[in-house]
Amino acid sequence: MNNDSTDDKNEIPTSLARRDFLSRTSTIVGTAALGAAFSPLVRAEAPPLTTTVGGKPLEVPTWTKSLGGPTAVAYGKPSKFETGAVRSLYPGLKEPMSAYSTSPLQELDGIITPNGLFYERNHAGVPEIDPANHQLVIHGLTNEALLFTVDEIRQFPSVSRIHFIECSGNPSFLPPWGKTAAEVAGLVSCAEWTGVPLKTLLEEAGLKPEAKWVIAEGADGAAMTRSIPIEKCLDDVMVVYSQNGERLRPEQGYPLRLLVPGYEGNTHIKWLRRLHVTDAPAYSREETAKYTDLMADGRSRKFSFVMECKSLITSPSGTHKLTRKGLHEMRGIAWSGNGKITRVDVSIDGGRNWYEAKLQEPVLNKSLTAFRAPFEWSGAEMVIMSRAIDETGYVQPSLEQLKKVRGEVSFYHNNATQPWRINSNGEVTNGRS
Repeated sequence: MNNDSTDDKNEIPTSLARRDFLSRTSTIVGTAALGAAFSPLVRAEAPPLTTTVGGKPLEVPTWTKSLGGPTAVAYGKPSKFETGAVRSLYPGLKEPMSAYSTSPLQELDGIITPNGLFYERNHAGVPEIDPANHQLVIHGLTNEALLFTVDEIRQFPSVSRIHFIECSGNPSFLPPWGKTAAEVAGLVSCAEWTGVPLKTLLEEAGLKPEAKWVIAEGADGAAMTRSIPIEKCLDDVMVVYSQNGERLRPEQGYPLRLLVPGYEGNTHIKWLRRLHVTDAPAYSREETAKYTDLMADGRSRKFSFVMECKSLITSPSGTHKLTRKGLHEMRGIAWSGNGKITRVDVSIDGGRNWYEAKLQEPVLNKSLTAFRAPFEWSGAEMVIMSRAIDETGYVQPSLEQLKKVRGEVSFYHNNATQPWRINSNGEVTNGRS
């Protein structure tokens, strides 16, 4: 009896020795390579499949029966079928050159935001800066004034760290409420940043005893200016030149930007050109008339730098639809400007009852943290939501709790829990509407 025989001509004989199989494979690969180089392509007919699913045969798709497109391209791009993973653009109304775009949180997985989808905010358009002609000056209450080129900055010892950046107006306290996760809280993104600790540069210049603040200024048309406490500057602030392994994009501050972990986004000055060391804050427009938290009694919170603990379910979220009953999974992100996320709770009944979600590693300091939690959907309406807790013990509040403290006139630093409503046909909408 021939052990190599089989009743099905499409199956590989079970007695084929591994060595014989590898030998035959090597011959086939070698022949194919030569054929591709010196002769017209000859492709064996794909064997008919006998596997059936639901009574229908599992057929070989058309793209398996032909060669693909070229693989050598100068810069890779996403699949043309991934049309949903794009930023939503919002040009400024009161300031014609002002604009912002949101990250499509409902389309993303994990904690790292691709560079092309990182949220953007500018106040005077995006300057086109030649790095060969760009310089950074450090002066004021220093032992000496220093002027650096971009190349000189890159020659200092560097670090790479993963941190989020979030606009302090993410989102407003007032309706209309957004339909998607991006419209609700898309002014937050996270990346691996590479650059020089600001402490290194300040020590190079030498600080005088009376140095208390650093006034950072951008080279854009708005000359965006913010005051940073010296303690923060000597802690974890960075002068950044790369994002997710490549040089900064122009809209992200190319060729140099400030990275101020945990602080509101407008302190991360882009197109950085000047660091003025002083004994007092600048009280610039962007920290008085703008980016100031109004309170119920008419006063305002002075220098509310830190972005408080927050979380958001991104899937399922607004405009998504559940197409089957049974087991599903909530997925989302949590973050805190005060440190690490230690726990995320989720609810399927609008916050009456909570259970703990699983945090996805890595759980990093002042970074997005991914979480997930299972839930059953039977076809009945439900409201899902999440709340985060950080390492300081701070618990993410509801919008009602925030308004009791801030009143109805507050605009910035809304870190309230976000509900999503799943109706009886599986459609997901904003639970506030």
